[in-house]
Amino acid sequence: MGDGLMDRISALRNVEEALAAYEDGEVTLPELEREVRGVLRSYATDFAEGKHAYRASGEAPAAGLVVLAESRAAARERVREVVGDDVRIDIERTDE
Repeated sequence: MGDGLMDRISALRNVEEALAAYEDGEVTLPELEREVRGVLRSYATDFAEGKHAYRASGEAPAAGLVVLAESRAAARERVREVVGDDVRIDIERTDE
């Protein structure tokens, strides 16, 4: 992977640092969860070239679901594959 992209070792190191900060009482559990989610999302989007993370909102079980896709329309389709067609959803890119 090129410059600026997160490789596996870097991702693991960042998660380890986040866990150490939690163990030392420097961050709360919600802060740890946000940090680890951010690391994993960065790794996943760097790994999946041309794709971005999109978050679904709306009715359960779609609310909060994050998928990787090339476009908003592809993300909507991916969410529907996971939760079904009868759920009202909205899709937003997480990095906008």
